[in-house]
Amino acid sequence: MQELPVISNIHKEEASSSAPKKPNWLRVKLPTGENYKHVRGLVDTHKLHTICESGNCPNMGECWGEGTATFMILGNVCTRSCGFCAVATGRPDPVDWDEPQRVAEAIHLMKVKHAVITSVDRDELKDGGSIIWYNTIRAVKALNPDTTLETLVPDFKAQVENIQRIIDAAPEVVSHNIETVERLTRQVRIQAKYRRSMETLKVLKEGGMRTKSGVMLGLGETKEEVLQTMQDLRNSGVDVITLGQYLQPTRKHLQVQRFVHPDEFAEYREAGYTMGFDYVESGPLVRSSYHSERHVIPGYGINKWRSEKEQVIV
Repeated sequence: MQELPVISNIHKEEASSSAPKKPNWLRVKLPTGENYKHVRGLVDTHKLHTICESGNCPNMGECWGEGTATFMILGNVCTRSCGFCAVATGRPDPVDWDEPQRVAEAIHLMKVKHAVITSVDRDELKDGGSIIWYNTIRAVKALNPDTTLETLVPDFKAQVENIQRIIDAAPEVVSHNIETVERLTRQVRIQAKYRRSMETLKVLKEGGMRTKSGVMLGLGETKEEVLQTMQDLRNSGVDVITLGQYLQPTRKHLQVQRFVHPDEFAEYREAGYTMGFDYVESGPLVRSSYHSERHVIPGYGINKWRSEKEQVIV
């Protein structure tokens, strides 16, 4: 196995029984502006779900203000009950077969050059929702031929037939978030399996997809475990990795164990590029779809990093 980079312990904090105080670097702007109102109106008019709202994303104001949103298909009720997620859990509504066209039309009206689509888990469906996924990707591409597309998909229980539908639809980027380290997976992603997610990502990569995954920090993981997770993702062929701070959505969800300092996120960025990731997005407010329009471009991240290193040497 490749030797893992060394990360310093200068910001190591002990987990406590009470929630730590939120630091200054996690402050975000309130959503305002005409672009925000325009996106808000489109989402409401077309009866669309967004993970921006359902997931209480801290970057919603910034992204919607720039005219972009992450659409969530297959309803807004998930069959899984992850300990970190603000999306409702329960019995989902029946599949809406008109949804793919509505999403495609909304993206067309927004005139975005890059769109992100995600979904809840639909474990009660034999196809895991993969048919609606296929239909949505194809509808978006048909109506928006110049729009690049990232799809943040479930694990589909690593069933190759369902994963293949995503590959056949051919979005520019396919993302599946590992979310946390292996030791904490049962606690954080109750119905998910760490190795199953890795297998899903591997199958996607072997199918020719540009792949991406995300990790949340601050749930009690060690630095060594974060590095091992990053290396496991790289071994599964993942091209793009995002690392961000976990924020507790409600008191019913998992408590934040510590707030990771921006300097530590910077160290993970260095380690990720050293491991060979093509793009590393690492910072306290980073979420999976943050700056995702840049993640489509092969070489963009690592070439920028190499340029930064050369400037430091000079």
